[in-house]
Amino acid sequence: MVMTHTVNDTQTTHPAGADTRLDGETPARGATRNASRARTEAPAGGDGRLDFAKSAPKAFRALVGFDTAAREGLEPALVELIQIRASHLNHCAYCLHMHTNDARRAGESEDRLHMVAVWREAPHFFTERERAALELTDAVTLVADGGVPADVHARAAAQFDDGELAHVLALILTINTWNRIALVTARTAGTDGR
Repeated sequence: MVMTHTVNDTQTTHPAGADTRLDGETPARGATRNASRARTEAPAGGDGRLDFAKSAPKAFRALVGFDTAAREGLEPALVELIQIRASHLNHCAYCLHMHTNDARRAGESEDRLHMVAVWREAPHFFTERERAALELTDAVTLVADGGVPADVHARAAAQFDDGELAHVLALILTINTWNRIALVTARTAGTDGR
């Protein structure tokens, strides 16, 4: 019998049961180190990465509940625009692929989908309400770059009542969390796991 494993992107093959010590480690310690290394050095695509939903089911369900509650009362097109914009800013290909497909299924035009990344340069593609939400999405997603300026908040508050604005903020927070989970767990774009 032959065993194959990958460490540091190098595949090695050796007879089963062979002593594969690393730097004088005992076989058990070496195996533990290799398993840990494989988990943290897995190639993009999720191989060996943490399955968040399986490993923290209560936290995952709580986040799904938060996401569902955040969407209440918001137009489906607006929900998708916010999620697409945050995913652009966070460089989350997995979520970007998922939410552009969701937007298409909901009837969103290709023109608008292509313009989300450059919405400031193409304001005529979006309503004033959508632009206010996109601007708030930018500020909240990039909050470390300068907070949420008072004028950005004021423009959003002029377009949404307090309840709606709270839901927009909640949605921005949830998509930013989903983006980070997808990035840390190396989710592959095009493999919608819902």
